[in-house]
Amino acid sequence: MNFPAILSTVALAASALGAPLPPPPAQIDVEQLPSQAKVIDRVVVPVPNEIFAVLDKLGRPRWAGLIHRDTSKAKPAGEAPQIAMMLGVIIAEGLIAVEAEDTEEVKELGRAILIFSEAIGVRKAVVRRANSVIEFADKKRWNRVRTELDGALTDVREAMIELNSEPLAQLVSLGGWLRGTDVLAQVVTMDFSVRGAELLHQPGLVEHFEKQVDGMKSRLRSNRVVGKVRQGLSEIEPLLGGNEKISAKSVKEIAAIAGRLVTLIRSK
Repeated sequence: MNFPAILSTVALAASALGAPLPPPPAQIDVEQLPSQAKVIDRVVVPVPNEIFAVLDKLGRPRWAGLIHRDTSKAKPAGEAPQIAMMLGVIIAEGLIAVEAEDTEEVKELGRAILIFSEAIGVRKAVVRRANSVIEFADKKRWNRVRTELDGALTDVREAMIELNSEPLAQLVSLGGWLRGTDVLAQVVTMDFSVRGAELLHQPGLVEHFEKQVDGMKSRLRSNRVVGKVRQGLSEIEPLLGGNEKISAKSVKEIAAIAGRLVTLIRSK
């Protein structure tokens, strides 16, 4: 079954210091998620633990069945924008594998992070994090693995800003969000509930990504994969409910669109 993805404020201090993440709250005020997500410019986290906690309370997904196991075997393909989005997909995949407590898959995904980071020139920034992902997965210290995956995204963003490549950093975030939304929508579809569907209510976040892509230079916007992803965002936005509750039909459509876009990002 499947899992979530909404970018929100997380305890960055804990991530930065390598401290254990705080325990998740009993429930999330899902109405606050879109406004929290607006701080994505400074916090790049595709799947916060709080969302996982809510899904587990709704009915624990069978995480092992959600992993795209060929993701860890992928090689960089296409131009830099596609590689950047794929890096986000890989990190989100790592968080799914963590929920499944799949040691070997997490380690493989840690190695894939290094390969894709190198392909866009930021390997040095994430080598420590990726090695820590592998080390802590071996020890089954899953909270530490989550912390290192979260930190890897933050480090990628900072490195890209230093290289004047902030648009690529936004595409990393977008790739992670799409993979997370793909899984979240699948989970909700398999055991639909109004509470679960509320986790998909993210119109502010989709609008944010649309504006980010629209503001990129023409050479990035004209990239084939970026263009199709931008079109897909326009398809997803009206399905996210606005002021209305999201229907089971809309959740299925969101799952189909997000899944299609993730497949596109993964294509050679």
